[in-house]
Amino acid sequence: MSDIDFDNVGFGTLAIHAGQEPDKLYGALATPIYQTSTFCFETVEEGTAKFGGQIPGFCYSRGGNPTTVALEKKIAMLEGGEACISTASGMGAVGGVMLGLLQAGDHVICGECVYGCTDVVLRTTLQKFGVEVTYADTTDLESVKVAIKENTKLIYFESLTNPTMELTDIAAISKLAHKNGVLVAVDNTFTPPPEVYPLKEGADIVLHSCTKYINGHGDVISGAIIGSTELITPIRKGVTSKICGTTPSPFNSFLILRGLQTMELRMARHCENGMAVAKYLESVPYVKKVYYPGLESHPQHEVAKTMMHENYGGIMSFELQEEINGMDGFEACKKVVNALKIASIAVSLGDPGTLVQHPASMTHANMSKEARAEAGIKEDLIRLSVGLENSKDIIEDFKQAFATLE
Repeated sequence: MSDIDFDNVGFGTLAIHAGQEPDKLYGALATPIYQTSTFCFETVEEGTAKFGGQIPGFCYSRGGNPTTVALEKKIAMLEGGEACISTASGMGAVGGVMLGLLQAGDHVICGECVYGCTDVVLRTTLQKFGVEVTYADTTDLESVKVAIKENTKLIYFESLTNPTMELTDIAAISKLAHKNGVLVAVDNTFTPPPEVYPLKEGADIVLHSCTKYINGHGDVISGAIIGSTELITPIRKGVTSKICGTTPSPFNSFLILRGLQTMELRMARHCENGMAVAKYLESVPYVKKVYYPGLESHPQHEVAKTMMHENYGGIMSFELQEEINGMDGFEACKKVVNALKIASIAVSLGDPGTLVQHPASMTHANMSKEARAEAGIKEDLIRLSVGLENSKDIIEDFKQAFATLE
């Protein structure tokens, strides 16, 4: 296993083999679940050396566990980073980045449209601790440039915004940020490898809700923070394993390791189905607009072709007409969503099954109406995570649901 040149293999090979070797004790092919809270030492001297970091090893699973370390190595290699911290949730990753990189008196620039819970952390929690936050349109380089202050320490945004599906030029933002001594953190949940590689584009930190595409089976809550060893080590030592205590369970790490081995195949099907469904939705007269970077109608389609390597994923949003047969957009949304049979009403994404939700009343309900309006999250907007079913069946499901509006 150690003879594999991971710098010169394809994504699928990397996803299967990176970070994992047959168990040295019994030869188990699958990484064992080390379901233990603590680890024993042969001598006091050994324990002292491991706690002090003089020799490698494990002491207590909150600070490190063999199953989780295998996962962290794999995710770091998939993203092209030196180190990775696995967390108990996506918000654990967000909190780890914010508390690990910022202190009172610092200033953060955040993209206008981010996940609702992230928005709450930025608008309320961080400001309570003396961190100033400015929201800017990260698709507009000039808006970000104007927002930078002397105390700006971090620019934070999503590679593909949730749920408005706008792309940010990571390379351009990173160049601007580094010129001003500012770090860049990118939430890459919606566009994981092999779609977008933020670190290769110049970002300093990339984070994920591994609950979504990375695990891919809808049975784990998890997150990850990836970057250089220099940036990741203090976050692990002082934040995720201490003040936040967001260490994942070994069993969840095992499940994600399992899920990652089919990631290349899963993502190919998500992308294929996503394009088919997006093209269908664009043809529906009740649909006002479809937000999917793979469509030529998307205003950033040319950027998407380059940055996403023509892998456009399975996540999209679409708006209904403002008035449909006497119904306003929100009423029509509810009627369509409630009529779906294959697609489940659920707020996650990246599952094998197709999921649909209404952002304004679900994932982004914690945001004020004014904040949602600023972010472009309308009442008649539906977010769709296209699953791995046969695309014709997903489309037929939507056809029968739209028929209820007649």
